[in-house]
Amino acid sequence: MSSERGRPRSFDKDAALDRALDVFWRHGFQGASLSELTEAMGLNKPSLYAAFGDKEALYLKALDRYAALCAGEHVAKLNAEPDGRRAVAGFLHSLADMLANPKYPGGCCIINGMADCGGVTTPPAVEEALRKAMQGNEALLKARITRAQNEGQLPKNVSSDALAALFSTLIAGLAVFAKGGASRATLDKTIDAAMAVWPEPVAAIHPAAS
Repeated sequence: MSSERGRPRSFDKDAALDRALDVFWRHGFQGASLSELTEAMGLNKPSLYAAFGDKEALYLKALDRYAALCAGEHVAKLNAEPDGRRAVAGFLHSLADMLANPKYPGGCCIINGMADCGGVTTPPAVEEALRKAMQGNEALLKARITRAQNEGQLPKNVSSDALAALFSTLIAGLAVFAKGGASRATLDKTIDAAMAVWPEPVAAIHPAAS
């Protein structure tokens, strides 16, 4: 029997995956039911399994889709801006724009999904993918902070690990706030307050005598 049987003739795999991502983004792995997924994707269960595998495989593909569609533009802003402080601030504000954008389900797909970690019915591969995604954000921030140090924009005695962990934690908090209905303006004000902890370079604290 053909695996295509039961699929609509106009089946678009990427479009179906986008609709699955919307469901997972809104409800997480555990909260997304197969019936809701099949309805959103316009597929019956056999067709879903044939095209994407089981629910776990579909979720992992949806996470990859999320990274491809939503992460790239933010990372580009982080790396393109030459000033370290403005780069991190721009990255955070760019994320805030996505988190509070009404065209998305609300919050962050990864942070929403982390609520399922530790549950006895959450597959290990799902937990691992979510944790790696979280660690990836922190690693990106640490790399940009270290670059700022190497370019003299931060004192050498600043812990890049601690600063990256702080901003990574801030991202998680912003996502929770946005999921709860916080406005973009509220997120932006929170980011501006958090950026006050960014240490001034030594040259700015002790300018050379003229």
